[in-house]
Amino acid sequence: MKTSYFVDYFVSQGVPLETVFLILMLPVIATMIAFFRQVLGIKAFGIYTPSIITFAFLAMDFGSENSGIKYGVIIFLSVIFAGMITRYILKKLRLLYLPRVAITLSIVSFAILTVLVLGGSLQRTGLASVSVFPILIMITIVEKFVAAQIEKGNKTAIILAAETLFISLMGYYLTNWKTLSSFILTYPWIILFTFPLNFFLGKWTGLRLSEYWRFKEILKKM
Repeated sequence: MKTSYFVDYFVSQGVPLETVFLILMLPVIATMIAFFRQVLGIKAFGIYTPSIITFAFLAMDFGSENSGIKYGVIIFLSVIFAGMITRYILKKLRLLYLPRVAITLSIVSFAILTVLVLGGSLQRTGLASVSVFPILIMITIVEKFVAAQIEKGNKTAIILAAETLFISLMGYYLTNWKTLSSFILTYPWIILFTFPLNFFLGKWTGLRLSEYWRFKEILKKM
């Protein structure tokens, strides 16, 4: 793969090529999330959470023959499901927020360990051997989920979780797009175009795509 002088220099200094590429991709993924939020109206859990989950999916790919996305989705859904069940159980105990989140994280951790053991027993060695760091990243989203449940209700929290998963999947496939990865490694300066794109998105005043659908009856009467 052809790479630019700057990328070659970073690699010659001991920085892994994959690390250079992922760092260069972060502004692209962040801009994609901003576009989804401002133009399409897909909220998710902010901008940081979908970004970090995207990288967790990618980290699960390493050494698992590109099965990271499958295992990543399984772990993501397990975290959300375990978080929902735990909050329902703890709801009547009227605990303070931080101790409740700590208990939730603990139970979710045991739930994920159970999923990993189950994967091993079913001969899904890729699932059983997933690296601990992307798993820990996935587990931390339960705090966002619980906070959304408390502030906005179960339905909204589930929608936000689904939107977060959708955006993370889009970021994963965007990062794995060979044409884009080759282009960025060859012309890394192209990342600078994310700045004017975000300035444009920051000035966006039009209706979001989801709002056209939401207010379609009103728009028909105009």
